[in-house]
Amino acid sequence: MALYASRRQLCRYMVEYHHLSAASALHGMEDLAGYLRKVGCVQYDPLDVVGRNPDLVFQSRWSGYRKGQYERLLYRERRFFDMWDKNMSICAVEDWPCFARTRERPLRWCREHPAAIEEITAYLKKHESACSSDFAMEERVLWWYGQQRLAKAALEAMCYAGLALVHHKKGTRRYYCLSERALPPGLLSAPDPNPTPQDYARWQVLRRVGSVGALPDRPGDAWLGIGGMDVAARSRAFAELEECGALAAVAVEGMKSPLYVKTQDLPLLEGCQRPLPLGTARILAPLDNLIWDRRLIEALFGFAYRWEVYTPAQKRQYGYYVLPVLAGERFLGRIELATDRERGRLIVKNLWWEEGAKRSAAAREAVTRGLRRFMRYNRCGEIERDCEI
Repeated sequence: MALYASRRQLCRYMVEYHHLSAASALHGMEDLAGYLRKVGCVQYDPLDVVGRNPDLVFQSRWSGYRKGQYERLLYRERRFFDMWDKNMSICAVEDWPCFARTRERPLRWCREHPAAIEEITAYLKKHESACSSDFAMEERVLWWYGQQRLAKAALEAMCYAGLALVHHKKGTRRYYCLSERALPPGLLSAPDPNPTPQDYARWQVLRRVGSVGALPDRPGDAWLGIGGMDVAARSRAFAELEECGALAAVAVEGMKSPLYVKTQDLPLLEGCQRPLPLGTARILAPLDNLIWDRRLIEALFGFAYRWEVYTPAQKRQYGYYVLPVLAGERFLGRIELATDRERGRLIVKNLWWEEGAKRSAAAREAVTRGLRRFMRYNRCGEIERDCEI
């Protein structure tokens, strides 16, 4: 029989699981690395309005985080690497062997274009890193997202196939190195720990539940990027993980289907009985792990969020780069921010309060504190408001 929890209890659990309260906040780079390992991956998006998606994920959990610091873990310490996981993501190097199945398709592409791969490999054996403009490969080839210049497609294919790694980035431009130059040989040669499709499905389901904190067994954005696992395989993996005690089913007030949490996280869930104080509002990333399954967030928190950055302007309900605002165990609204680098200012373009949110003095103060915190993270010295808080 499934355990039972109220919706508010699940909301508190999700907030605490993701270290979005004062009590559960992160306090340094080691905590940040630990969070990344716990959730498995954090999505990457190249847009930088007030920081890229990983920046926004980390600043909401660690008050001392400053824009760009996550790159230290990736490109200096090599504890994490860029990988196609939930779309483009940042993953822990310990999981390198687990992506063997993910690498099969780009490996086939590399075998179909041997001359380009050999030329790039020879170059990278002599140079520390390279980007696509270092190669005169102007031919247009079919790549995952349409026609692409051969040099760019080949470097990306080598990266996704495990032959190369992102060495560093300059803005959105990626520079690559050979994987053998950056990772230990034992890791590169480690066998796939999930040799069968069933093993792989169980690993991915358990991992994605850990990425979000709780998930139902149904389709949703939390499963993006997983190849070779259909609905039947996913449901079978849920059942097997529950049977072996790795996952626990939780019946939630008002929800037809149970949510699954890792059994090791049940004590945290059971401890989330008391309301969370408003504290300092957290401005979340548009692709934050907490909101990967937006249907789930709407069912639990009553907050319907859609990132409209890729929506045509005339069809947007809110604005271009609008971010959720969380305080305590509730979403107070959404906010559109911008950065004026020349004047060192964080610009508040608009703030939309949720209908029914208590626009009290305490709520406004929570948002004000959150903006001051965000201003420091974004390396600004002032806040300029184009709207009332």
